[in-house]
Amino acid sequence: MIDWEEIIGAESEGELKSAKLWLFRENMRLENERRKLESERKEMDAAKRRAALEQNRLREETLFFDKKMAILQDGFRHLEEDRKSLEREKKSLAEERRLLAEVGTGPGCGDVGQILFRSVSNSLGLRKRYRDLVKIFHPDNLFGDEELSQQINKEFQRRRREA
Repeated sequence: MIDWEEIIGAESEGELKSAKLWLFRENMRLENERRKLESERKEMDAAKRRAALEQNRLREETLFFDKKMAILQDGFRHLEEDRKSLEREKKSLAEERRLLAEVGTGPGCGDVGQILFRSVSNSLGLRKRYRDLVKIFHPDNLFGDEELSQQINKEFQRRRREA
């Protein structure tokens, strides 16, 4: 702290010059401190701006990441639904195959050929039923089926030998 009483009470010009020199040096030191503090304040402001920009960028990246995560989760949910649907369909097809196998080989049911010819009792009725079935199920027809046509032929041949 400056003792102004001492400066005012200085008796010689040398004391005044030394006080003036001290005041000049103190003024220069304070000016340098002020410049240094101003520079540090500007650096701090710049750092605050960079930090604010970085926070905004992080916030935007977080929002973008959240959107991407939501899209991925939705995609995984759809995949899981599709997987479950395919599993249900697979089970349904397996059950259908099992039922078809039971119908074709079950007791009292016989195969498809036996079912189609079951009410035929004589050779004339057998030939008539065979012709009618071939007209319907021949593979060249619109609703024809090669496998069913083969079964009809096999059953016709078997019953013709028996008759």
